[in-house]
Formats: sequence, C-alpha cells, structure tokens
Amino acid sequence: MGLRFLEHVLILTHDPEGTRDWFCENLGFREGYHPDFGFPVHWLYIGERDVIHIGKARHSAHQDAYLSAPGDRAQADVAAAGAFGSGRIDHFCLNCDGIEEFIERLTRNGVEFSERKAQEARLLQLFIREPINGIKVELNFPWEEAVRIGRVPTWTDAGTNEMPGGGSAVRS
Repeated sequence: MGLRFLEHVLILTHDPEGTRDWFCENLGFREGYHPDFGFPVHWLYIGERDVIHIGKARHSAHQDAYLSAPGDRAQADVAAAGAFGSGRIDHFCLNCDGIEEFIERLTRNGVEFSERKAQEARLLQLFIREPINGIKVELNFPWEEAVRIGRVPTWTDAGTNEMPGGGSAVRS
C-alpha cells in the first residue's frame, strides 16, 4: 500500500469565479461536473480527472462543518480562507507537455513566469503566481521540448538561472 497520485487541491477563495477563470484561461483547465455539496463549488479538470476544486471562503456554516477535520478548534482559522498567500501550501506542480502553447498563452495573457532547469532533472520548469489568491504554480515540461525550441536555462553555482546568450530566465 502506498501513495499513487494527487487526487485534487481545494482552493477556498474570496473570488471563486475569478480563480476558476484564471486557471481555465491561463493553464487550459476545463470546468466540469461536481456533486451537490449544498454549497457552490467549481471543479476543474485535466482530461477526465478533476484536480482543482474551488469554493467560496466562509460561504456558510454548513460548508465549514463539511470541510472540518477532527481536532479543529472552533476559534482557530484552520482554513486560512481567503488569505492571500497564506503560506500553508507553497505551490503545486502540474506535469505538462506543449511548452510552446503554454508560453504563447501566458505571454498573450500578460502572465509573468520564470524558467528553470532543476539541477540534474531532465525537465524545464515554469513558475507562475496566480494573482487572485497568491498560489504559486509549477509547470514541468519534458527537457526535450525545451531543447527543441531553444529555451534552455542553466542553473549556476550562484543559484541563478541564465538563458543562452546571457540574461535572466524570467519571462513575461
């Protein structure tokens, strides 16, 4: 018995529709079916798998009770609901392909991103911050895609990323 895959992430936010729209427009998620929980939610899908759930922070006592876990104290804000960049989760990572399409979409939408090669890993990482809730998102692409289109940042001993020909690996 062991871990198999990440089922989903729940984002409680002051702006569920804006959050949904950002993830759909910038990363290519699609909204799809969800059960009736007695409070509004949006489920975002990759293919046939729902991976991001979005709800309104502090929507109702019913929602708070439904989402509670054993040991939660009534006076503690364990949800950090709606707190920009709460720090409870630094980032989540999505395995991707089609780096050219992502770079084109992010650039067209004015989304700033940084590009990194993770030490010896055979992948190119794009890091972005979703602006509504401050959630950092890591997108990992096959290294071969980055090489094919000439986007090959290198990690230096100083801890900086440099693009071929000089310059930073931060793009927007």
